[in-house]
Amino acid sequence: MLGAAFAASALGGSNAFAQGRRVDSVGLQLYTLRNEMAEDFDGTLARVAELGYREMEFAGYYGRSASEVRQALADNGLVSPASHIQLNAIRENLAQEIEFAAELGQRFLVVPSLPGDERSLDDYRRHAETLNGAGEECSRAGLKMGYHNHGFEFEPTDGQIPYEILLANTDPDLVDMELDLFWIVDAGADPLEYFSAHPGRFSMLHVKDRAADGAMVDVGSGAIDFAGIFAHAETAGFRHYFVEHDNPGDGFTSVANSISHLRELQF
Repeated sequence: MLGAAFAASALGGSNAFAQGRRVDSVGLQLYTLRNEMAEDFDGTLARVAELGYREMEFAGYYGRSASEVRQALADNGLVSPASHIQLNAIRENLAQEIEFAAELGQRFLVVPSLPGDERSLDDYRRHAETLNGAGEECSRAGLKMGYHNHGFEFEPTDGQIPYEILLANTDPDLVDMELDLFWIVDAGADPLEYFSAHPGRFSMLHVKDRAADGAMVDVGSGAIDFAGIFAHAETAGFRHYFVEHDNPGDGFTSVANSISHLRELQF
């Protein structure tokens, strides 16, 4: 059951105390437009720039070199603070991933998910060690590791919450969390409780909305009170707000709807 504080803040609570702040630079997780990126990499970046997006979080580079990606970003006035890098690439090709990220001027390498057969409590402790070790290597290059959640990390296992194991066993100086707002809400967890218990850990957000029936929808079309969540930016440590929709009906329409809502949002 959702707690009262969660219900009030994350699912349509009052915005009576909005301070008039807005998201200065709206980002996009390009997984949303993976089909479009595969068909027309440069053209897709140009179109999202025209919509007003400025920060790109990549989920693959579609065979482009770092110099080609860097040029495509520069041509469209875009920057890339982060990229999703699969866990096996972190384990096996970290030096290459760091080199690529550094050439793009990125600040975070983010593990997007965990294999289904590596989700025991002991696995989570090992993953925390992997993230810490990778974070040390990233730190030497001026980068930082990140971890992106789904909903499974909040499912109790032997009386423990796996996400809390990751938080407790990763070094805040080496590993930040990218909080996916759809998935934490869908799991019935309270994001505000995590902000309070782990201040400064949540430098990145996946801004994606959830309808009352549980469907993933464009930002502003669902029940999540983004203003109520964004108001905790100082405590949580938010620096990057990446719009995402895992399976939009029409990718460009979806990202246009989402940025239109965020441009008007005050918190």
